[in-house]
Amino acid sequence: MTVLTVEHTTVYRYAQPVQFQDHLMMCRPRDSHDLRLLETGLSISPAANVRWLHDVFGNSIAIASFVEPASELSFVSSFRAEHFPSGPVNLSLEEFARFLPFTYSSQEMADLGRTTERHYPDPDRRVDLWAKPFARQEGDPETLDVLNAINIAIRDQFSYARREEMGVQTPVETLDKGTGSCRDFAVFMMEAVRSLGLAARFVSGYLYDQNLMGADVGVVGGGATHAWVQVYLPGAGWVEFDPTNALFGGHNLIRVAVARDASQAVPLAGSYTGAAEDYVGMTVDVKVTVA
Repeated sequence: MTVLTVEHTTVYRYAQPVQFQDHLMMCRPRDSHDLRLLETGLSISPAANVRWLHDVFGNSIAIASFVEPASELSFVSSFRAEHFPSGPVNLSLEEFARFLPFTYSSQEMADLGRTTERHYPDPDRRVDLWAKPFARQEGDPETLDVLNAINIAIRDQFSYARREEMGVQTPVETLDKGTGSCRDFAVFMMEAVRSLGLAARFVSGYLYDQNLMGADVGVVGGGATHAWVQVYLPGAGWVEFDPTNALFGGHNLIRVAVARDASQAVPLAGSYTGAAEDYVGMTVDVKVTVA
């Protein structure tokens, strides 16, 4: 068990006061068997009315509504939690799912739905051509071995580059460029494992390095929100894979939101009324402290 404190600060700056429209935030993790929230906080300036709801995936969404215009908009979200991640040695797959290919039960498929479907154009099936060799081993390839190999290959074959732009690259763009952010790698792995018939979904949250007491030296992608993948494996459930760092299992990963696609798990989104040139810039700072 690890006790973590997370403080996430986002500041937008404008050349003159502008009127803010509603802003949506995904900042509060859900209590679960592997994460117990001890304390949470949310500070917004200028003052805002905040209401909470659950989205279609059960994620907690805060919606901030503003009255007064301002030239600076800041959000400070914080929480303290106990983390009980499951390690790879604790995974126990159903016998039929230990080897690829396998088929989900009709009962599970009814709920997995579009998490098994490809979401991005790939007319030449280039992602398939990249992923299929991992499953073409002699004999029956073990499911976890294939997923681990894909996870490691993305870390080794592509260069990490932090991007501040909204949205993600398509998997084909990531192949062409050979580089991407954690969001891009998560989307690429989702499409790769979906090409093998597996269900996958996008995860947004935070990354920490337990061995280095929060220094984030041994991993890349710290200092901001992080993104990774969950793959559904019968008997083990949704299993975490972080292709940016080749992490397997829930260690070092604090899950905040899950979604079918990256566009549905944006940590902070909103708009303002004013000229485009009024926007000066933004800063994001995430501090994760391991007790």
